[in-house]
Amino acid sequence: MAASSPDDRVKVTTTFQQASRSGMNVVRTWAFSDARRYGIYLILSLVNNYDNFGGRKQYVQWGRDNGVQSLNSDDDFYTNPVVKGYYKNHIKAVLTRMNTITGVAYKDDPTIFAWELMNEPRSQTDLSGRTIQDWITEMAAHVKSIDSNHLLEVGLEGFYGESMPEKKQFNPGYQVGTDFISNNRIPGIDFTTIHLYPDQWMPGSNDQAQSAFVDRWVQAHIQDSSSVLGKPLLVTEFGKSSRASGYSVGQRDAYFGNLYNTIFACARSGGPCGGGLFWQIMAQGMDSFKDGYEVVLAESPSTAAVIAQQSRKLSSLT
Repeated sequence: MAASSPDDRVKVTTTFQQASRSGMNVVRTWAFSDARRYGIYLILSLVNNYDNFGGRKQYVQWGRDNGVQSLNSDDDFYTNPVVKGYYKNHIKAVLTRMNTITGVAYKDDPTIFAWELMNEPRSQTDLSGRTIQDWITEMAAHVKSIDSNHLLEVGLEGFYGESMPEKKQFNPGYQVGTDFISNNRIPGIDFTTIHLYPDQWMPGSNDQAQSAFVDRWVQAHIQDSSSVLGKPLLVTEFGKSSRASGYSVGQRDAYFGNLYNTIFACARSGGPCGGGLFWQIMAQGMDSFKDGYEVVLAESPSTAAVIAQQSRKLSSLT
């Protein structure tokens, strides 16, 4: 969602209104006091792996601009002491900022459900996972030293790594330098996350193959979050791109519905997974932000109905 200008604030309000009417109560976005008004809690990501919305590449460039030596890769974000210092300063500034509308510091704001260290951390220069493991350990401790009130998660997509090599069979064919098991064992990480994009991860595959992958992926992480890690699991991103070959709204509705059924069954049985956040909800008139995964509830009544039904089912468990 965007509210960079007063003219866009109505879009934020509209989106929260529509989300609330559909029963949604957790949104992964940036800080708006509007969320409290509509009973919605926020997961706030502190940096992006990619350039969009403020990525780690910018921190490395700031280091170069300030004369920091030996910055040869964007992955130096994870290891260079000066660049890590920039990120730590950012964390402190955000967590201690006083909201000018509510008068509450972010670290004390009950509207915030959790902090996220990074959206989809990846390292192409160290696929072993050690670099990101060390970075998470350091940054999780830093966040918790400032804010012990809120939950903290990494922002992982869920790829398995070297800590349990037998689990790598569940990965969609590649490594990104993260490790679902060891990364989530780090002290201060309160719950696990996965993302789910079979149309990106399995290009050219049919719906049947993608559906089978989704089931294996989710069930593996449910099992490991429960029996190995002993932590809750949240599906923090999933979606179906309208730009994929053969796409139809019916395909998207079926995908959402099947995943929602798995999440609900887990929650109903007392399992670790209690929710799923699709990517991404938008208000009408935000065409420049569309990436193919957007869901405009007012324009997608069948998808909105699937979402609302899941919200009602989960609410019935509380």
